[in-house]
Amino acid sequence: MGTRWGTLVKELFFVSFRRVAAVVTGSVVVGLSGVGGGQAFAHGSMTDPVSRVAGCYAEGPEAPRSAACKAAVGVGGTQPFYDWNGVNIANAAGKHRELIPDGKLCSAGNEKYRGLDLARADWPASRLTAGAHTFRYKGTAPHKGSFALYVTKDGYDPSKPLKWSDLEEKPFVTVTDPGMENGDYVFRGTVPEKSGRHLIYSVWQRSDSPEAFYTCSDVVFGKDGGGTAPAPAPTAPSEEQIEEGREESSVEHGGHGDGDAATGAGETAAVPTPSGGATTEAGTAPNVPAPAAGSGSGVELAETGGDGATPYLAVGGAAGLAVGAVMLFGAGRRRRAER
Repeated sequence: MGTRWGTLVKELFFVSFRRVAAVVTGSVVVGLSGVGGGQAFAHGSMTDPVSRVAGCYAEGPEAPRSAACKAAVGVGGTQPFYDWNGVNIANAAGKHRELIPDGKLCSAGNEKYRGLDLARADWPASRLTAGAHTFRYKGTAPHKGSFALYVTKDGYDPSKPLKWSDLEEKPFVTVTDPGMENGDYVFRGTVPEKSGRHLIYSVWQRSDSPEAFYTCSDVVFGKDGGGTAPAPAPTAPSEEQIEEGREESSVEHGGHGDGDAATGAGETAAVPTPSGGATTEAGTAPNVPAPAAGSGSGVELAETGGDGATPYLAVGGAAGLAVGAVMLFGAGRRRRAER
């Protein structure tokens, strides 16, 4: 009886151990995918119309072609453009106007990206016409959230620092959880009637985190640019350029660097989520609502209902159980050997 009982206990132990090990392996892989390499912490930028930071990266941070991108590199160096997909505020929570001062909208108040705030009328500009338009935003890590696009008011002067009062009060396009195509968030909107040089300002507020991302896209309306000086047309970075610049990027392997104390810019873990959702145009409040706080120490995650620490706690708990089982099994073997 004793022998049979001992055999049964061993069999149950090994079955349980295998199951725990499988759970731990899967959990560790999931946990590390949010901590380690790849593009787990990189996010994106507007590519139609092309943002300043994406356009300068596409030109090549080491040898940009346009005078504006050369000047931006001269002010802030090449790293901001290798980090083209990380113009963010980690703790924005919808408080964009409160956190970003006038004159620093394109950098989101982040000193690292100060070259994007240069007030000049020769930034490469995309041609844009009033009416229906399909917008694209390169998303190098998917998140739930809302996009809001603003256009500058009539009389906008690009030679002066961009202020919040230069933007129309309400966004002309808003969209929540747009679908993705080939790595781009794609959504449609109606562009208002404008003429000459203007700027499209985008705010991407995550709903699974207080983090938000910002872009400035220079545009020109009309065939002749409304009498403005001609500007080179920017291009979006290709997949090959994005891949080639990965090793130089400081936001793809471990977050957004040390962040910026003034704005709270810093590392925020990515939470992969399904794409898709409804779109809404105009009439939305300027600031996207802040996400609801979870009961834990982190932010409530939209998909899991846990908080920001949940994946790591889950890994820790499962790992602890597996380690304990291994220690128990090893101790038993040592005792038998001593006998």
